[in-house]
Amino acid sequence: MASIRPISTGLKFIGFSTLAGVLLAGMALPAAGALGLTAKSGAESFEEVPDELKTPPLSQASHIYDAEGGLIATVYGRFRTVLTAEEMGTLIRQAQVDIEDARFYEHGAVDLKGVLRAASKNAESGSAVQGASTLTQQYVKNVHVEQAGDDREAVLAAQRKTLGRKIQELKFAIKLEEELTKDQILTNYLNITFYGNQAYGIEAAAQRYFSKRAKELTVAEAAMLAGLVQNPTQYDPRLHPQAAQKRRDVVIDKMVERNHLTAAQAAEAKATPLTLRFQAPRNGCITADKGMGFFCDYVRQVIQQDPVFGATAADRKRFWDLGGLDIRTTLSPKRQAAAQNAVSTKVKVSDSVSAAATMMEPGTGKILAMAQTRPYGLDKGKNETVVNFNVDAAMGGGNGFQPGSTFKPVVAAAALEAGRPVTQAYSSPARMDWPTMTTCSGPWKNQSKGKKEGSVPNDSDSEVGPYELNEAMARSVNTYFVQMEQDIGLCAVKQMANRLGIKGRASGKPLDEVPAMGLGTQEVAPMTMANVYATFAARGMYCPPKAIEKITNAEGKAVPVPESKCERVMSEETADTLNTVLLGVTEGGGVGTGRDLGLADRREIAGKTGTTDQKKSAWFTGYTPDLATAVWLGGPVGGVPMRNITIGGTYFPEVYGATGPGPIWKLAMNQAVQGTPKREFETVDIPEPVRPAGPSGSPSPSGSTSGSASPGPSARTPGNGTPNRAPSNGAQNRGPSNGASDRAPSPDGEQQP
Repeated sequence: MASIRPISTGLKFIGFSTLAGVLLAGMALPAAGALGLTAKSGAESFEEVPDELKTPPLSQASHIYDAEGGLIATVYGRFRTVLTAEEMGTLIRQAQVDIEDARFYEHGAVDLKGVLRAASKNAESGSAVQGASTLTQQYVKNVHVEQAGDDREAVLAAQRKTLGRKIQELKFAIKLEEELTKDQILTNYLNITFYGNQAYGIEAAAQRYFSKRAKELTVAEAAMLAGLVQNPTQYDPRLHPQAAQKRRDVVIDKMVERNHLTAAQAAEAKATPLTLRFQAPRNGCITADKGMGFFCDYVRQVIQQDPVFGATAADRKRFWDLGGLDIRTTLSPKRQAAAQNAVSTKVKVSDSVSAAATMMEPGTGKILAMAQTRPYGLDKGKNETVVNFNVDAAMGGGNGFQPGSTFKPVVAAAALEAGRPVTQAYSSPARMDWPTMTTCSGPWKNQSKGKKEGSVPNDSDSEVGPYELNEAMARSVNTYFVQMEQDIGLCAVKQMANRLGIKGRASGKPLDEVPAMGLGTQEVAPMTMANVYATFAARGMYCPPKAIEKITNAEGKAVPVPESKCERVMSEETADTLNTVLLGVTEGGGVGTGRDLGLADRREIAGKTGTTDQKKSAWFTGYTPDLATAVWLGGPVGGVPMRNITIGGTYFPEVYGATGPGPIWKLAMNQAVQGTPKREFETVDIPEPVRPAGPSGSPSPSGSTSGSASPGPSARTPGNGTPNRAPSNGAQNRGPSNGASDRAPSPDGEQQP
């Protein structure tokens, strides 16, 4: 049989343009006359089509892995894996050509015999019952569909059978046949075409229907897949097995006709039952196991927002949608399992409150775990949510939660950096009016002075100073830290918060410079607080959160990822002092609010409890030198007062940081650190406070006792031994507070210009 390939390359272009106008009249299109077009006008339209054939890179599936290479999720706009011709194997290539375009290797961009045959059939029937598109033309149409992406209107336009569309496809097909070999065109076609059930390309189809590689397909399997392309819905083997098998057998017969199968091979293939090993589509973070869906979504947010992945939002979205990425993350499967187990064991999905926990590695910024009680998903009936309680709103989270007294170490860090000694004492009355304070832009004044709403209380009337920092932190004395704020100014506190990664509220709003800021009234996310304490553990080195270790693209080439550029935000001396103070909060047998949270292997831990007004949020953020974990417990929407409440099957008269999130933290950390080396903190010696000898009050305590204490000489001396901490007896040993002083009251005041 003589080839007519010269039609696509040998004729003068003007001559072929005229021929195209004539040939199109015989294709499966409405009559040219009905469109008001003659063969001449069709040819003119052909010549107006641009020469360039724009073939976009094919979108593929991306894979997100944990730090040890375990798959977290596969995400895609198109479930596809691009193969070379060799990776496809011969069988599927033969089957697809034999059923779609048997003379593919014999004709050019246009199959003249096919056109004439289609014209004859259509003339006999009086309607468009048969088309004559070649495989190359079908490939061009698929490219247009791919370009349309998820735009439904654009997809329909790319598939619409209009004269203009056919002319454009024909022009592009001619151009393709001039630039690519037949084998290249076939490979591209097999990589782009749709096989139903969200499978694009032959590799995805082989995996979807038979759970194997394309090269491993049998004759019967290859024939079934090749037959799907004409109508993936009509020949869906799960919905219409008889139709699928009949179509498969047609393909097998075509392969015999083209001498690609013997009669015996065909008979054997036809006798094979339609046996599927179907893998249902599992796309997106919603398929992630072990609570990893929220971290998976956080990775997506990073890629779509960090400029390293594209200069504009559109560029970054295009990068994500194109896919073909292997993304290795920082998530530790061991730590993730520990965190998820803790938030799921201590809090039930059906409870009115939820818990969230983030684990971070000090000195690197690596996010090791991100867990919450509510599952990742869209079914509200199952208490599912796609809101990530661990992160800021901009990264897929909500508006955050008041951190309560877990913010007090930020105030202490600012004071120590400002030169205040660890022995700094303040009078710390049981209740006091919010004092006037300096801000970055002017004074703040209390507009409700003398009224209850214009004052701040401690946990009880018996909680009266003077206190030094060590005991004030252990007992979480509100008025001590208010006086410390007054002493150093709110600007210093805000600037320290910014350096520690608290750039603003979780909602994106800026921090308000008001006295209650130091008591944790402004909403933040657990990951933010985990990183604050990770900075303490890293002896003052702040590292931005890091979720991605490395990325390779579809070609196996490395893609630049965000760097975690660590910087010193406080001196080692300040960090060591703060760590020593926070060790006192968790010292077993002491007066600290976290004294019952020691780990099973008795390694050193430091941390701080936090509870807000009306018990709507409770926190414990604690750490070792190697691992920082923040745990939040509360109502996910609008806040739930945690009084007379059952959580995880346990009744609580009131929830505090030490009693609610504290045990969650303890359970998670015991599992997370098991089998890891113990390290101790670098600590400093803290002198015991001088106690009054009697009712006369002499001698006076060390440091100033005034509300606006001036800095005294530092008593900090570096040391590696067990630090001196708040005493468990003596004149100032008032009963345990159970974390009640961790409340975050809000002052009624305003900032003056």
